[in-house]
Amino acid sequence: MNQQKLPNATAVLVLGIVSIIGCCCYGVVGIITGIVGLYLFKKDNALYKQNPDLYSDYSNLNTGKILCIIGIILSVLYIGYLIVVISTLGLDAMKDPQLMQERLKELMGQ
Repeated sequence: MNQQKLPNATAVLVLGIVSIIGCCCYGVVGIITGIVGLYLFKKDNALYKQNPDLYSDYSNLNTGKILCIIGIILSVLYIGYLIVVISTLGLDAMKDPQLMQERLKELMGQ
């Protein structure tokens, strides 16, 4: 029997990689690409479950799913970190390094 590739397996893998890299873009890119990758995984996984003997690259699909999940988790953690830093130091301190140093010294009690 001639096996074929799942239609979105490579796309899910690429979106998983982009979601990990995209977590550095304020987390938004990582979350969006991770969710799109998981949606495509769900579609291809259902297709594979219907006839597993017909498809050959299920391992790429699973690897992409894992990368998407890792990318989403890293993005959420980065957004949480940004929220804590902005609420502690303020948005204006994020733009001015000297003001940030002053506020950090105030927080440390110096």
